[in-house]
Amino acid sequence: VVCLVAYHIFFMLFVWSYWKTIFTLPMHPSKEFHLSYSDKECLEREPRGESQQEVLRRAAKDLPIYTRTMSGAIRYCDRCHLVKPDRCHHCSVCDKCILKMDHHCPWVNNCVGFSNYKFFLLFLAYSLLYCLFIAATDLQYFIKFWTNGLPDTQAKFHIMFLFFAAAMFSVSLSSLFGYHCWLVSKNKSTLEVFRAPIFRHRTDKNGFSLGFSKNLRQVFGDEKKYWLLPVFSSLGDGCSFPTCLVNQDPEQ
Repeated sequence: VVCLVAYHIFFMLFVWSYWKTIFTLPMHPSKEFHLSYSDKECLEREPRGESQQEVLRRAAKDLPIYTRTMSGAIRYCDRCHLVKPDRCHHCSVCDKCILKMDHHCPWVNNCVGFSNYKFFLLFLAYSLLYCLFIAATDLQYFIKFWTNGLPDTQAKFHIMFLFFAAAMFSVSLSSLFGYHCWLVSKNKSTLEVFRAPIFRHRTDKNGFSLGFSKNLRQVFGDEKKYWLLPVFSSLGDGCSFPTCLVNQDPEQ
């Protein structure tokens, strides 16, 4: 009875978080980041270079953006026709700009970003616990399989397959979950690991890191009662993020 209760708890939490990861729509930049019709016309008329940047700087002067391209230019998406918020990237699969994009995950057929990153983490955690629980409860029968302690039926092969599948998924999930736990502790995304964010004055790979506790709350929120449940509780709006930089803006 105890094993059955524990099994179904892990199973329901796993399915719930997996469902939320798949069917939670990625968040896109709000209307204020989209160029107006007049700005689009100006951008199309101007030749590429400093004149276009002047149009973008004028459009972005009141927006809370602090990151730039490698050349120091305003980050602009010419497919979505918008000024990119900090940590926002264009997904080539979804063909949309995704707020705080981490990666496009084929396992869930969805972009993992600001709206569902917490659900993705819980999905990894509960699927890992689910596989570990199955492997642990199946271990004694797996040992009996090799010591000829089981009846000679087809169930013997089911037990062997179940143990191998659960154990192999546990190994792969533990490495992936550990990696994303490290990302959360540093307040980074997968994309930011490969390309550090560039701020107005310099590149800083830890520019969004606020310390372990605050980094954790950025993803899971301030209400600890929601941390283990796949309900949205992340802090912020996905368009602007606090940084650890000092004097990043001379006007502030």
